[in-house]
Amino acid sequence: MSNTPMAANPLTRAVLEIDEYASGLGWDQPARLFALVDTARLRVQEPGLAAQLGLADEEQAAAALTPIEQDEIPAGKPLDEFLGTIAWPDAVVGCALTVERLMLPPSAEAQVPEGLNEAKLAKWVAAHPERQEVRMTVAVLRDGSRDSAVRLREKDTPTEVLTGADLVPGLAQALSATFEE
Repeated sequence: MSNTPMAANPLTRAVLEIDEYASGLGWDQPARLFALVDTARLRVQEPGLAAQLGLADEEQAAAALTPIEQDEIPAGKPLDEFLGTIAWPDAVVGCALTVERLMLPPSAEAQVPEGLNEAKLAKWVAAHPERQEVRMTVAVLRDGSRDSAVRLREKDTPTEVLTGADLVPGLAQALSATFEE
């Protein structure tokens, strides 16, 4: 993607590419799952697919990792349950997920009423005046590397995307578990 900022780390570049793609689709989108494949290996082993993905020329193929969007995540199935059903072939070196959520600042944690079930907690968060709508893109590799990007809806520009390995540790762990046998 031509507007993806350059990053030294190939995993960060893949995360930012996926974030840019998700941003182009707009907000209020379902979660999206991506396989991450080694671009050079893809060009050698699957030249037709590489060409279809626009990786035929050297400039587009410069990315070390190529995200490939997977089938839609089933609506109504909890994300953690869905991720528990995933098994990746050996050609997949990593995976990524982009998902939208409501988040509260740490200062609001003390205000959370006790004893709320998941549905009531979600309703309480949705009504909270300090809530923020965010899109989180998290990626992991088989070797344990991870990276993520978080975009606030109210600051929806590429220059306001936060990146870091430990921004969404629970989701990174859930994605890493998809590579466990």
